[in-house]
Amino acid sequence: QVQLVESGGDLVQPGGSLRLSCAASGFTADYYGWAWFRQAPGKEHEGVSCINTSDGVTDYADSVKGRFTISRDNAMNTVWLQMNNLKPDDTAVYYCAASPSFYVGRGPRDYTYWGQGTQVTVSA
Repeated sequence: QVQLVESGGDLVQPGGSLRLSCAASGFTADYYGWAWFRQAPGKEHEGVSCINTSDGVTDYADSVKGRFTISRDNAMNTVWLQMNNLKPDDTAVYYCAASPSFYVGRGPRDYTYWGQGTQVTVSA
């Protein structure tokens, strides 16, 4: 059974940091591209970041460039999203997703498997 399980969401003050994890099971993560998406109330679903399985190339939404870093460990079947200098606008439910494509983007249609989401709240 394929499963993606996110963790690490929390309440944090503006300027703080969080590290989200996504643990995969039921398939071999080596052959999948990965992404993090977020959904805030009243806002559109946003592709935050993605990473290719083929070459490790990453991409970020302009809103998080320079603050967020996506990384992966194929041996551990895990992907992380390091989030620094968090802002109230980063408040959302964050989802990880996996795609069987070598090259991926930040559009949701690329992705086959999705986690259940983890809540990130940035507030003083």
